[in-house]
Amino acid sequence: MSKSTVQPSKSGGLFSALSSDLPASLVVFLVALPLSLGIALASGAPLMGGLIAAVIGGIVIGLVGGAPLQVSGPAAGLTVMVFEYIQRFGWGTTCAITVGAGVLQLLLGSLGVAPIALGISPAVIHALLAAIGILIALSQAHVVLGAKPHGEGLKNLMSLPESFGHMNSSALMLGLLTIAILVLWPKLPAKLRAFPAALAAVFIATLVSTALGLDVKKVELGGSLLASIKLPIMPQGDLAGIITAVVALCFVASAESLLSAVATDKLHTGPRANLNKELMAQGAGNTLSGLLGGLPVTGVIVRSTTNIGAGAKTQLSAILHGVWVLLFVSFLPSVLGLVPLAALAGLLVFTGLRLVNVGHIRELAHRGEIWIYAVTLVAVVATGLLEGLAIGLGAALLRLLWKLTHVEIHVEQVEGRYEVLIDGTLTFARVPALITKLGQIPTGAEVHVDLALRYLDHAGFEALHSWQSTHEKLGGKVHLEHLEEIWSRSNGRKRTAKVKAVEVAA
Repeated sequence: MSKSTVQPSKSGGLFSALSSDLPASLVVFLVALPLSLGIALASGAPLMGGLIAAVIGGIVIGLVGGAPLQVSGPAAGLTVMVFEYIQRFGWGTTCAITVGAGVLQLLLGSLGVAPIALGISPAVIHALLAAIGILIALSQAHVVLGAKPHGEGLKNLMSLPESFGHMNSSALMLGLLTIAILVLWPKLPAKLRAFPAALAAVFIATLVSTALGLDVKKVELGGSLLASIKLPIMPQGDLAGIITAVVALCFVASAESLLSAVATDKLHTGPRANLNKELMAQGAGNTLSGLLGGLPVTGVIVRSTTNIGAGAKTQLSAILHGVWVLLFVSFLPSVLGLVPLAALAGLLVFTGLRLVNVGHIRELAHRGEIWIYAVTLVAVVATGLLEGLAIGLGAALLRLLWKLTHVEIHVEQVEGRYEVLIDGTLTFARVPALITKLGQIPTGAEVHVDLALRYLDHAGFEALHSWQSTHEKLGGKVHLEHLEEIWSRSNGRKRTAKVKAVEVAA
C-alpha cells in the first residue's frame, strides 16, 4: 500500500488547512450518507440510528480522536452483531449495550492497553470481516428481491429460493442497477469518478424509481432527528447475556477502529495515530451515540481512505462531514424518503462482498495461515459472530503452539557430504526424532549442519553436542555453528562454563 502525497498539517490550529479539508469533507459526506442508511437497514435498526451515529462519529470522535485523518461512523463490520442484539434484546437495550461498550472502551483506553488489539492474528481479523461481508450480502440479497431477511446466515442462505419465488421484479431491477453502477464506476472517465460511486449508484436508482413510478419500499426515517433521539432502555433479565454482548461489542469495535487507524497511517506520511487516545475517543463516541439512539461507531477504513484521497490534512474534514450529515438530516429529510430500500440493499451486497479481500487471502496462503482464515470464516457464518471469533482465536492459538513446539529435520546427501537442516524449535520432545535422523548418517562422513532454530532447550543442546562429539571421535567431520552461541541466544545468558565442563568430561 503506497503512501499518499497528502501531508497532514503539522502546525496551526483546527482551521489551518480549511481550503483542503472543506472539499474533502463534502466528498466523505457524500460517501457516508448512503452507507449510514444502508448499515442501519442491514442492522435492523431505525434508519435514523445510522445517521445519528454518522453525526457522532464525525463531530465528537473527530474533535477528540487520536488518528487525525481517520473518519468514524457506523460500520459494516458491526451489522451482524447489532442485528443479533436487536433481535434478542430489542433496539432500546441494544443502545444500552452500545453505551456499556463505550464506557468499557474509555476504561481500556485510559489504562493504555490499546496496542494489545494489534496482537490479534490478522488471519482471524480478515476472516471475521470476510464472514461479516458474506452475511451482509446474504441478508441484503433478500431485500434486493423485495423480501425481508430471515435472521441468521445459514437461514438467509437456505431461504433464498423462497424469496426468488416471491420476488418483486422492480426491486430486483433497482438492486441490480445499483450493483452494476458500483462495478462499472471505476472504469468511467476520471471526471465522473470524482463523484462518489456509492452516492451515484443510489442517486441513479432513485431517479429511475421516481421517473418510472415503481412500486417498491422506500426509506422511512420515522420522524425528525429530534424525535428519534431516545434514551436507551436499561437492560433487564438476561444479565449474563447483556454483559457478554457489551464485552464482545467493545472487543470487535475496538479492534476494527485500531486496525483501521494503523491502516490509515500507511496512507500518509504525517503524524502517527495515538492508539490509546483514539480508543478513548471511540469510547466517548459510542457512549454518546448509544445515549442518543444511534448505532455503534468505529473507525471506518473506506471513509478514511476517501478522506485522505480527497486531500484532507487535519481532523477538521471528519468533523465537517458530520456537520453536513446533521444539516442534511435536519433540513432535507424528505429527500431521503425517495430512496428505494432495494438500492441501499444493492449497495450493501456490493460492500459486503468487497470485505472478502482476495489480496488478504493470497497473503495468508503464502504465510501458511489460510486454514485459520477458512476455519474462522466458516465458523462465523455457521455458528455466529462471537462463537466463530472464539473458534478462530482458538485455531490461531493452536497454530502458535504448534509453531513453538515443531521442528523439521532434513538430511540429504550432496556431492559426497551430508547436508542437515534443523528448522524450528528443538526441545526434549523432539530429541528422539533428532537422534533417529542423525543416526542415518554413516560413520566418518563429512556433515554440514544448518541450525535455523527459534529455540533450543537443554535436552536438545546436549543431544546435538553429544552426537557431534561422537561423530568426530569416529573420524567424521562436522561443520556446525558453535553450539554455545546458539544456546546463549536461545536462553538469553552465557553458557560457556557449562560447555567447557561438557568438553572436559568428553
